[in-house]
Amino acid sequence: MKIYRFAVVLCLFFLSCDQKSKVEKEVEEIPVDIKVERFDKVFFETKPQDLAKVKKQYPFFFPAGNDDNIWLQKMNDPIWKEVYEEVQKKYSNFEPVRKEFDALFQHVKYYFPKTKIPKVITVIGEMDYSAKAIYADSLVIVALELYLGKDHKFYEFPNYLKQNFEERQIMPDVVSSFSYRNIPYLPDRSLVAQMVFEGKQLYAKDLLLPDYTDAEKMGYTPEQIKWCEENEAYMWRYFIENEMLYSDDPKLTTRFMTPAPFSKFYLEIDNDSPGRVGAWIGWQMVRSYMKNNNVSLAELFKVQPKEIFEKSKYKPKK
Repeated sequence: MKIYRFAVVLCLFFLSCDQKSKVEKEVEEIPVDIKVERFDKVFFETKPQDLAKVKKQYPFFFPAGNDDNIWLQKMNDPIWKEVYEEVQKKYSNFEPVRKEFDALFQHVKYYFPKTKIPKVITVIGEMDYSAKAIYADSLVIVALELYLGKDHKFYEFPNYLKQNFEERQIMPDVVSSFSYRNIPYLPDRSLVAQMVFEGKQLYAKDLLLPDYTDAEKMGYTPEQIKWCEENEAYMWRYFIENEMLYSDDPKLTTRFMTPAPFSKFYLEIDNDSPGRVGAWIGWQMVRSYMKNNNVSLAELFKVQPKEIFEKSKYKPKK
């Protein structure tokens, strides 16, 4: 009997691998050639007297009503010039990243055939970590000053933010922005609805970034992923026993959903926990739902959180 079960499991494993390879082969056949414009270079290498030409070429980067002196000061500011120099050291050859964009949008076209292939524009922004990479239909804007490596001298941010200032986080950030733009907003602010919302965008990374680790998709360290896996049943029991899932208390959002150095159970485990564990739980819930329901990624984005929760058959391992 044991030998039979092993054979069945082995067959299912190879069938799954074969199915995955078929999908990837189809993805590889999709023609995608991402174009990249280095606005960061254009801006900082433009002479002040030629600023008007740049504004005409890239009007969306120059909001009406802002005095030209703002841009001229940035062009000539020694600190921003140094930032530009550091960006050029890191990304003088952007071709490896461009190829990553090709692979990403091959997957996007496979799962969302009507999606336009965007143009990628690199910028040096204002060190705004909430807008590192922005997907906007026909454009993807990447703020390269926030992908210089977590230990870069410029970064005076807490570690839980800096750990994601790596080149390898560009694609996960783009997928997050893409997903947030395509997952319908719902007025339901219950904790479980927020979990599912975040779980959808994380599950999108499973399909759109198949070569990335769970830690990279989540923006965690490998140790933080391991902590969540080892404490999954405990966290779920905590949410159930404290009747939090259907609560819309805004404090739960800051405790378990938003970026933070740790989650707030108000227990000893807080010191070891990563932030956003609610999003990680939501991810496992959505993964369970997709295993038990024949739904496409595009359809998943539209499914109500309550339905996903009820049909997921989610049950953490003890």
